[in-house]
Amino acid sequence: MIEHAIASNPLQSKADLELAFHQLVKPLLPYYSKGGARLDLGVTGAGYAPEVAQMEGFSRVMWGLVPLIAGGSIDEQLLEICLNGITNGIDPLHEEYWGAIADYDQRLVEMAALGFALAVIPERIWEPLSPKARQQFYDWLNQINEHPVYECNWLFFHVLVNTGFYKLGLPYAKEQMEENLQRIEAFYLDEGWYADGIGGHSDYYVPFAIHYYGLLYAKLMGAEDPERTARFKNRAGIFAKQFISWFAEDGRAIPYGRSMTYRFSQGAIWGALAFADVDSFSPGILKGLVMRHLRWWFKQPIFANDGVMTIGYTYPNLIMAENYNAPGSVYWAMKAFLPLALPEDHPFWLADELPLPVLPSLSVQRSPHMIICRQQESGHIAAFNAGHLTTNEHTHTSAKYEKFVYSASFGFSVPRAEWGLSQGAFDSMLALSEGDNLYRVRRRNEETSISGDWIAARWKPWRDVEVTTYILAGLPWHLRVHYIETARELDAAEGGFALPLDHTLALIGQEGAAAAQSAFGGSGIAGIMGYEHAELLRVQSNTNLMHPRTAIPTLKAHLKPGVHVLVSAVYGEPGISSAFAPQDWQKRFTVTSEASQLRITGPSGKELIISM
Repeated sequence: MIEHAIASNPLQSKADLELAFHQLVKPLLPYYSKGGARLDLGVTGAGYAPEVAQMEGFSRVMWGLVPLIAGGSIDEQLLEICLNGITNGIDPLHEEYWGAIADYDQRLVEMAALGFALAVIPERIWEPLSPKARQQFYDWLNQINEHPVYECNWLFFHVLVNTGFYKLGLPYAKEQMEENLQRIEAFYLDEGWYADGIGGHSDYYVPFAIHYYGLLYAKLMGAEDPERTARFKNRAGIFAKQFISWFAEDGRAIPYGRSMTYRFSQGAIWGALAFADVDSFSPGILKGLVMRHLRWWFKQPIFANDGVMTIGYTYPNLIMAENYNAPGSVYWAMKAFLPLALPEDHPFWLADELPLPVLPSLSVQRSPHMIICRQQESGHIAAFNAGHLTTNEHTHTSAKYEKFVYSASFGFSVPRAEWGLSQGAFDSMLALSEGDNLYRVRRRNEETSISGDWIAARWKPWRDVEVTTYILAGLPWHLRVHYIETARELDAAEGGFALPLDHTLALIGQEGAAAAQSAFGGSGIAGIMGYEHAELLRVQSNTNLMHPRTAIPTLKAHLKPGVHVLVSAVYGEPGISSAFAPQDWQKRFTVTSEASQLRITGPSGKELIISM
């Protein structure tokens, strides 16, 4: 594996971050089209045409170039390419014309970076254009005012384009802009959290899209819209107090939800808070969050040999990708370079990098339906998930939104195909089959709740099968209980954390438990009630987002029609000090069965009672 120079970038100063930008974009230069309007980084497909994907690649680099220029630096070669690209891309007579826009078009997404550029660096993007090109640029972008967008974070794309128009004194859709801002308001939940659309998920689209764009708007339109911009800033600050728990001390974040190939956009909000002068954390803490996150990412094997970023998460992987992930899509990650817009004498750059503040070992976050747990000794963080009442048609929705827990160290897995447990890679899930080796998992819930360190969710994999799941959150051990009422015969498989396979892997053989230990750490699962068999299941390669080859400790049971209770203790701990012992769960939890009642108590003392 080639180690790229960016992996050794110390990322301590603004100059280092500028260098990182150049290190990322230099490998892209040979792949710009002759006219500069397209960036062709590969042949894999997406749900839109190749020429649209290439326009997307062009646009997404702008999320880094605009802050670079706004902060007083320049990349003359790249800027020249981009100016030529804009001139040709907006010209209906040019062969690289970006084209007429349709309703819900992907190019509506990509207009946002161009609107941001008009608002922030008009002297470099707008003023050098000829009068004819300016009119064509306006006409092409103005198509966003003639077409609907999806009712989610997409509404902000319209806002950003029209903000650019407004800043240039051009005609803009004032009433529609206000309407879209009010529609975004309807997505707000509580404690700084939004849903990505009414009834939508609360995932990374909250920090790297809704809050990110809201903070850009706050910076650009503070004088014109003081009440709304103050609200955006206040909410982002409140959100940040919870969202910081999603980050580990080494810079990694919890992988969860869709669009994980946007990688270090996970941490884009920290720079946006500094950009918009939101003081939820000191400049030193924000700087540490940004720089550690980027340092961690740049040490992962995410680049092809030519230095171009690949589709995937911590390694190249198309299995986990979305239908809207084209080769250039990954450069949405450039949003993390917003701190480059800050001057050298900004407090963000003057501050010494600080570590994370003291964070709680357990953070209840009701809006995203999560309990975030943090193990101080190992640095392990994980999000225990109550699940959602709604679902969608995005790729691998069950795996990305409905697992019982998501780990920043063990990652999570997605199915490679539909046949059996190895292809399904059901880590941190209960998978159920009618005996035909085709498994169903949780996709949506009938109801969910969080009470202290307990999570409860009721879900129905079939109309005549109802599962009520209880999770007692904690690290390194957590407890799972399933109360199953079934009218059909079922095979059940309960998966623990996926452990990377390597030459140091050693099985830990214990009756009623499956576990393994390696130089990476340990993963195990112990059956307490209702399970019949345990095994370490070696699942198919490239199913896990973080580790190309994994094994999943798994418990199995055969269920006749009727009522069943399954109870398991699940262990996961990264690091060489990890040590699985199947009875160690008893040091954290008390499980007793008497008089047709199951009683479970955890560290908080809160008791769960189930009638059997």
